[in-house]
Amino acid sequence: MSLFKRSVVAEISSHIGIVFSTLIVVWLSVLLVRLLGQAAAGSIGADIVFGIAALSSITALPTILSVSLFIAVLSTISRNYRESEMVVWFASGVSLLDWIRPVLRVALPVCVLIAVLTLQASPWAYRQIEEYRQRFEQRSEIAKIAFGQFIESEQGKRVFFIEEPTDPEHEMGKVFARVEDEHWYSTITADNAKLREEDNGDRFLVLGPGNRYDMKPGSAEFRMIKFDNYTMRLESKGGENTEENIRNAALNVMKARPTGSLFEDQTSKSDSQIMWRISLPLAALNLALLAIPLGAVNPRLGRSGDLVLAGLIGLLYMNTMNLVRGWISSDKIDMMAGMILLHGTVFLLCVYLFRKRLTLKKPKQ
Repeated sequence: MSLFKRSVVAEISSHIGIVFSTLIVVWLSVLLVRLLGQAAAGSIGADIVFGIAALSSITALPTILSVSLFIAVLSTISRNYRESEMVVWFASGVSLLDWIRPVLRVALPVCVLIAVLTLQASPWAYRQIEEYRQRFEQRSEIAKIAFGQFIESEQGKRVFFIEEPTDPEHEMGKVFARVEDEHWYSTITADNAKLREEDNGDRFLVLGPGNRYDMKPGSAEFRMIKFDNYTMRLESKGGENTEENIRNAALNVMKARPTGSLFEDQTSKSDSQIMWRISLPLAALNLALLAIPLGAVNPRLGRSGDLVLAGLIGLLYMNTMNLVRGWISSDKIDMMAGMILLHGTVFLLCVYLFRKRLTLKKPKQ
């Protein structure tokens, strides 16, 4: 029995490391592509991409660890069945119930880590991400622009391209700008530029010698202006106050709040966030136990069908958690009732599957 427990713990731990490494690499790859795209579009600064990526990874760790634990236990059980090692264990007096203790030896520390991440680390990471974004939004439009890149602002009504300065006395090099207003399309070029900020906080871009070309859409009217100095007001780029943006902003604020303040709040929005933070470690534990009966495959029939079913059950569980969180947020169900209904149902399913695997079928006459 001691050899059995050590071998199971070692194999599950090894599989967790492999699955976790794979998932975190995939997550970081997708995240960096998205963040670099936002940086190229001017939504975030290029200098904060890696900081946001690191903090976002902290917020994703609970889900990644839960999935890694589930897949690790599932693959360990299915491998033992597939390679007929389970027959040897059963012949040695080991029951399927004896797998619970070694699985819990791995699962419980992982669940504790997930709880620490969801209750403490993730809210802190969300707050840091929000501070990064707020500091970036406080910069002027031109301060957000990397030299040698096109950047849009005001939903594409302004496009800037700024070269690096060749003269040390100039703050910026050559400037190309396209400005669209209600009556004119303007193209502006200048040899150099600098920023100017007034005492009231208004920001202006002061262009050096250059030219401005104006065209009126739908007519042949055209005008060309040569200037020695040209001043453009820079307006902060604000997002549209759509219902979706407002809802997302409120959700981000709720995610960033410390767990203690959520308990003090006693509102349905706070309860939904508390439910989510507590549910993740509980879900990880339920999935680890559920993987034991789900991993039982018939080596003669193959493993594809059983593993697909196990994956669908895990996916359904996580999506149902989101659904219950929405119900709690909209006051359709109480937080405790929702958690008991969700996790209790999955636990009863786990008990049923264990009983089904342990029950001997009566031979056909």
